[in-house]
Amino acid sequence: MADIPPGLSGNPIHYSSGGLEGSKWRQLPTTTRHYTNAYVVQDGRVLLGMKKRGWGQGKYNGFGGKVDAGETPLEAAKRELKEEAGIDAHLVPTGTLLFLTDDVEWAFHVHIYRADSFTGTITESEEMRPEWFSASVDVSSPTEPPPIPFDKMWETDHVWLPLLVAQKSFAGRADYVGEKDNSKPYKWWCGLLEEPAAVESQ
Repeated sequence: MADIPPGLSGNPIHYSSGGLEGSKWRQLPTTTRHYTNAYVVQDGRVLLGMKKRGWGQGKYNGFGGKVDAGETPLEAAKRELKEEAGIDAHLVPTGTLLFLTDDVEWAFHVHIYRADSFTGTITESEEMRPEWFSASVDVSSPTEPPPIPFDKMWETDHVWLPLLVAQKSFAGRADYVGEKDNSKPYKWWCGLLEEPAAVESQ
């Protein structure tokens, strides 16, 4: 499963992959829609948001959403971070993820961003409830935040989120089966990049 999946660019080097034995990548749809996901990593902690409504309700994720017409992915990422968490940050592109699922006729192309600091006051929004989590798997002090709740996130997040925390660039793809919140990955792949797939300035 080390071959680069269709739809990925940047010549990623295989890092991790999995899925049902003998499963094949589904055919790429003719339409791709662009989305963003931004994470703040600071002082050994990661800021995540618990989705309060819509697709993914009850799951933890970064802050982001659809890239609107006339926006660059970076502009959309900054807007979504402000809307969902109340903060501004210098966002650096870290990777891209391609998702396909049964009940959606387009491919999700997700631009992943990381920030090491922020300005403003972290504020809960109608969409997301921000929470700090420890980037370490070994949380021994009661004063530290809890570890990243991978059991309450999308199933492939445990593969690439540690790469983001470690400041490594990546590209990945996951094909899901099932409807929306009940969908599960049946094939996934993640590779390391020497440089982010798309570099944007602040």
